[in-house]
Amino acid sequence: MFKHVVLALAVAVSGLPVLARAEVRGAGSTAAAPVYRVWSAGYAASSGVTLSYDAVGSGEGLKRIRAGAVDFGASDVPLSSAEAAKAGLVCVPSVVTGAVPFVNLPGVPRGQLKLTGELLAQIFLGKVESWDAPELRALNPGVTLPKLKIHPVVRADGSGTTYHFTDYLSAVSADWKSAYGTNSTINWPAGFTAAKGSGDVVKAVQATPGAIGYVDYNYILDNDLSGVQLRNVAGRFVSAQVSGFREAVMQSAWNRKGDFTAPLVNLPGAETWPITMGTFIVVPAVSASGPRTLAALKFLTWGYFHGDELAARAKFVPLPERVQAIAYRELARVTDASGAAIGLQSMPANWGK
Repeated sequence: MFKHVVLALAVAVSGLPVLARAEVRGAGSTAAAPVYRVWSAGYAASSGVTLSYDAVGSGEGLKRIRAGAVDFGASDVPLSSAEAAKAGLVCVPSVVTGAVPFVNLPGVPRGQLKLTGELLAQIFLGKVESWDAPELRALNPGVTLPKLKIHPVVRADGSGTTYHFTDYLSAVSADWKSAYGTNSTINWPAGFTAAKGSGDVVKAVQATPGAIGYVDYNYILDNDLSGVQLRNVAGRFVSAQVSGFREAVMQSAWNRKGDFTAPLVNLPGAETWPITMGTFIVVPAVSASGPRTLAALKFLTWGYFHGDELAARAKFVPLPERVQAIAYRELARVTDASGAAIGLQSMPANWGK
């Protein structure tokens, strides 16, 4: 079915003007930059159209798409329906990943530390300060935890990863929700190590015995980090992996209702990773430059269509086909200044239902 939609797109756009230059311009999410780089290389080889993507952060990406400075913005934080309507934007997911707490604990085998969400919140509230605390030892029988001070490493800058991490902590801890809630930037407790960007978080944790931080899943794989096991809603301790991200999406309101504003954290499912998160592409609902916006939609189409292979190469999870279909229904709303659809209008009306 998805192939038919791609063909429908080709038919729908065949009469539109050709771009003056074979380039799509995007800006935003640093976490999603690896997947857009992989998509760009494949798309250029297939179509001759290249991607110019500035990994400047989600906030700046949204600022640039609002100003018409790029063809699409990329954000790790979804726009609410009210925000999107007010700004005149359409926001749809592109791929899925997860935020993963990881540690530097000498003597503890890689990936063997178990935590609950409640205990993770207490650590990042600064209320559990030693790795041999009784509650940590009770949760990890048979693991010799070192007598080390816990050194939380956090993001100093605004971060979509921080947004989803704190959204999870808010879902599992009343103390956290009351103190900080869900946000892209946090006024962290005194004594925490604040680093700018995920790369510096990795370096700080690697350099500090007893440290704990959080990063996107691809950083765990690329740097051979010791991710923790988290207890999910089903009561099982799970490690971050692609199957767990996929199950979270299947259990979500994305799949059931087409609600892309709904969080992917703390969802049911035996294998579900509890801090699953999406990354999003944002385009204008009414485009002042139909051909340029259409170029962005065609790039996204190509990425969806080749998603399994390319997302895996970039260590992200492609969207299930039903979720892609719902995203297409949103993109079909995009028009030019006259109100005419700029493409995707040939998509079957019942696709994704």
